Amino acid sequence: RANSAVSRLNATGALTEPPFELLACLSLASRVHGASGGRFDPTIQPLWARYANAAIKGTTPDRETRDKALSLVGWHKVGINAGAVTLRPGMSLTLNGIAQGYIADRVADLLRGEGLTDILIDTGEFRALGQHPHGGPWPVRLASGGRVPLVSRAVATSAVHGTTFDDGAQIGHILDPQSGLPARGFCKELSISARSAAVADALSSAGCLCGNAHELDVLLSKFDGAK
Repeated sequence: RANSAVSRLNATGALTEPPFELLACLSLASRVHGASGGRFDPTIQPLWARYANAAIKGTTPDRETRDKALSLVGWHKVGINAGAVTLRPGMSLTLNGIAQGYIADRVADLLRGEGLTDILIDTGEFRALGQHPHGGPWPVRLASGGRVPLVSRAVATSAVHGTTFDDGAQIGHILDPQSGLPARGFCKELSISARSAAVADALSSAGCLCGNAHELDVLLSKFDGAK
C-alpha cells in the first residue's frame, strides 16, 4: 500500500512519529538480527529488488549489481527511536520475513482482549490462541505434509524455493545479506514453533541461512521455547 508506514519510509527515507506497531516489529527484527549474526536483515530489500528486476528480463544480477545493492544493506544503518525511523539514501526495508507472524500475534491480542479463546489464526503463519474447541491441540498441517500440534503456540514455515526468480525454480527468494546470494543452507524448508508467531516467522527466515543444524540450534537457544 503506497500510504502504509513502510512504503512512506522507503519512499522518503524518514518516517516521523512511527506507529507503535512498526516500532515493536522493528524492535523484534533488531533482536533476531543480532541473535542470528546478521542473517535476518530487513534492509535486504534493495538486493531483493535487483533479483526481481533481473528475473523479469530472464537473467540474474551480476557481481557488480549485487555489490552495489549490498552497499545499501546493513541493519546498523537504520535509525530507530520513538520519534522517527530513518534510512540512508537508497536504502529500503522489507518486513516479509516477520510481518505475517507479527500480524498473527496482534490479531491474537485483539481477540483475547475481547474475551475470545480457542481460536486458530492463519495469516500464512499460524498462531493458536488456546486449544481446539473440541479439546486437545490444533492439528496444523504443514505444506510439506507434516503436522504440528499447537496449544497456545505458533508455527511459521520458510521455504528456500517458496518463491523463485527463475523459470527453473532454482534461484530462491531468501537472500544472504552478507554474500548477496540466494540461501544455500542445510535445509530447503524449515518450520519453527515458538510462543510468538513473529518470533517463529523471523527465526524460520534466518534459519534457512544457517549452514548446519548446530548453527540453527544455537540460534533457537537464544529464544525461550523456540524449537
